[in-house]
Amino acid sequence: MEALTSVFNGINWEAIVQLTLVAMIMISGPIVIFVLAFRGGDL
Repeated sequence: MEALTSVFNGINWEAIVQLTLVAMIMISGPIVIFVLAFRGGDL
């Protein structure tokens, strides 16, 4: 059990969260463009 907690403590959670948020922002741009094109340019 101690090895498991040391693995979780060794993970840099802040970096993982930041990379996840950046990935979501980068993916959302093309999704918005695709939705606009699909709906004919109307929000």
